[in-house]
Amino acid sequence: MLNSPSHPFSFLKRIAPTALIGLAFFGANNAASAADYPKQIQAAVARGIKVVKTFPAVSSLTGWVLSQGGQSSIVYTTPDGKTMLVGEVIDENGKPLNAQYASQFAPQPDYAASFQELERADNVVEGSLKNPKSVLYVFFDANCPFCHFTWKALQPYEKAGLQVRWIPVAVLGETSLPKAAAIMAAKDKTSAFRAMQEQYRLGAPLAQGQGAPSKPEVAEKIRKNGELMEKFSIDGTPGIVWKDSGGKVHVKGGMPRLSEIPRITGLPEQKIDDPELQKFR
Repeated sequence: MLNSPSHPFSFLKRIAPTALIGLAFFGANNAASAADYPKQIQAAVARGIKVVKTFPAVSSLTGWVLSQGGQSSIVYTTPDGKTMLVGEVIDENGKPLNAQYASQFAPQPDYAASFQELERADNVVEGSLKNPKSVLYVFFDANCPFCHFTWKALQPYEKAGLQVRWIPVAVLGETSLPKAAAIMAAKDKTSAFRAMQEQYRLGAPLAQGQGAPSKPEVAEKIRKNGELMEKFSIDGTPGIVWKDSGGKVHVKGGMPRLSEIPRITGLPEQKIDDPELQKFR
């Protein structure tokens, strides 16, 4: 995980966290020599970042796969080489392209062993309990607003046959652990989780009964969930993990756009009218 501001790869992370793909890449660099790179790419290389591959991207852009310390990012440069673009590239039909480019131009990590561990992780189950049409695993922090928005966006899909297994972690502050522990120690975890989401308020203080975890084993499971999230190269919440119909494991870091959810869930697009979610279309 790249948490230190002094880390040579952190300038990309600070500019656009959504650009981080979270893939481990292998193989030789097939790009030109560093002296031929645009100045922004040269500066990244000088900071210890590796250029793994270049590729032709949409609208005559050049795509660059950059990597360091097991974390990777895709960035783009304009045809004249004077401008670098960091973030999701979306085509004229509204389709995000970063994930497509990542799968096309870079070897994919093998998450098979980590997925088996994920299936055994302590979680909160929502949605279809019997014979779900699809299953998502979502790492969440009780203080994370984008986890809350993701929860709201997935509600119509749960009614359409989706099962969501919410994996609690504690990464956003001192109150994250006691809030998560209160949910996981509840007699009815799902009801406790839903109550938290329905009453969510950014920066809300601890509620009555949400002091230091009374059960050390619960706190330990939440800590291990955080370690498991790192194994999927997810550096923030929410983090979504799922298998497609072919059994391939996919990872999505951050709040998905509403247009992405049908692909992620494998379900038909559901109507979402919540005004808070319109900015995520």
